Amino acid sequence: MPEVLKAPLVVEFPFTRSLGPVQSAFLTGLRERVVLGVRTTDGRTLVPPVEYDPVTADELSDLVEVAPTGTVTTWAWNHAPRRGQPLDTPFAWVLVRLDGADTALLHALDAPGPDAVRTGMRVRVRWAEERSGAVTDIACFEPYDGDPDEPGGHDGRFADMVTGIVAPARLDYVYSPGRAQSAYIEALAERRTVGERCPSCRKVYVPPRGACPTCGVATEERVEVGPRGTVTTYCIVNIKARNLDIEVPYVYAHIALDGADLALHGRIGGIPYDQVRMGLRVEPVWTPDSRHPDHYRPAGEPDADYETYKELL
Repeated sequence: MPEVLKAPLVVEFPFTRSLGPVQSAFLTGLRERVVLGVRTTDGRTLVPPVEYDPVTADELSDLVEVAPTGTVTTWAWNHAPRRGQPLDTPFAWVLVRLDGADTALLHALDAPGPDAVRTGMRVRVRWAEERSGAVTDIACFEPYDGDPDEPGGHDGRFADMVTGIVAPARLDYVYSPGRAQSAYIEALAERRTVGERCPSCRKVYVPPRGACPTCGVATEERVEVGPRGTVTTYCIVNIKARNLDIEVPYVYAHIALDGADLALHGRIGGIPYDQVRMGLRVEPVWTPDSRHPDHYRPAGEPDADYETYKELL
């Protein structure tokens, strides 16, 4: 049996967003151990608050403090917490309608087991020891059998308001390529680029996927392409990526390798970024012990005519 290739992959993007006055007040309030909702035109109090009335679409700005105590409206037990979740021990996901609110807030409930959780149970906010103006300033909810806490009537005005947040999005998974991509990867280790030809339309796809995306039929005929190719289109990258040791600005391009009917991605080096152009002829540059080209550089050939690559844009 051939070796089954697999590799752990991480897709991560730290999304940065600015906050309007309602969300700014809500998150600043959490930093100050105050929970704020917003009052709608029909008198309901929404927690978490929104900027526009979900019924009338009117802009909302009437902030009102609610209590840090509330009632569980529904729940689900999480027996195996994942990285980044509120607690690292089994807990319940709960919807909690805080006292004074008309909607429920989703968060974690710290409970010893599912038998200790029920709809209708009373809970209270457990504040994080260190707070920065994020929903994680609520560490979790905890069971509570005391009297409802009375809100203080805060109007949502604070010093040093939180004006923006960074919301990291991350996906961890293990990827295992199929037959076609495994052959492509193994060829790259030999410094060759191999695609597959469709038996119907005769197009050569690189990297191969094992089937023709146009005809929908399996592809098995392997075709070596390149190593040189043509820049079909490109972009100039001006923002440095975290964990990527490449100085900006640099150029990332679509490159149609000779003999291929599909352009692949590659970085362009060996030329000032403002001299990269459509039609530029390039060749791969391999670093010692690499399993794929580090980048592509000018091949020293005349630029390709537009008519030769216009269908690959």
